Amino acid sequence: MVEDELALFDKNINEFWNKFKSTDTSCQMAGLRDTYKDSIKAFAEKLSVKLKEEERMVEMFLEYQNQISRQNKLIQEKKDNLLKLIAEVKGKKQELEVLTANIQDLKEEYSRKKETISTANKANAERLKRLQKSADLYKDRLGLEIRKIYGEKLQFIFTNIDPKNPESPFMFSLHLNEARDYEVSDSAPHLEGLAEFQENVRKTNNFSAFLANVRKAFTATVYN
Repeated sequence: MVEDELALFDKNINEFWNKFKSTDTSCQMAGLRDTYKDSIKAFAEKLSVKLKEEERMVEMFLEYQNQISRQNKLIQEKKDNLLKLIAEVKGKKQELEVLTANIQDLKEEYSRKKETISTANKANAERLKRLQKSADLYKDRLGLEIRKIYGEKLQFIFTNIDPKNPESPFMFSLHLNEARDYEVSDSAPHLEGLAEFQENVRKTNNFSAFLANVRKAFTATVYN
């Protein structure tokens, strides 16, 4: 656009020069001089306007570039935040999967322990049932009474041992320990061989023989 104005100005100068060369009178020279001044002034004004417009366009272009740069920066920040959020979500998902797997493992372990405990309780109940059945038999034949006392213990009370005092009680306590083995305690009167009897019944599981041996031991204390 400036180049067009310069070309137009150059054309006007050439026209003015041609007129000047063909002019002889002083009046015409004065008119041409005024025309030249007016042309110069008009051109300067147009050129100044054009330059200001060009400057505004340059400023607008630079501002547009700055806006684009700020927008790109903002878009990049949002993109980075989005990627970070996606990574966090993936991490939470993995943590949830691990937690779910751990919960499932705990459920399975609880189920196994529950089944083990249930099996042990059934076996324990069966043992106690057999003991009670034996108790009824021994009470009739051996003067043996079995009572359930504190701490899940059974108390075995023998009578008809001392001929001088048939009702005199001879007793001991028995329970199943954590290993589900017989454990004997609290004999009255005290029996030295009680630990040996306990070991034998654990090995043989012959409870009838165990009771017979304990009764013999109590009887021996009477005659000794």
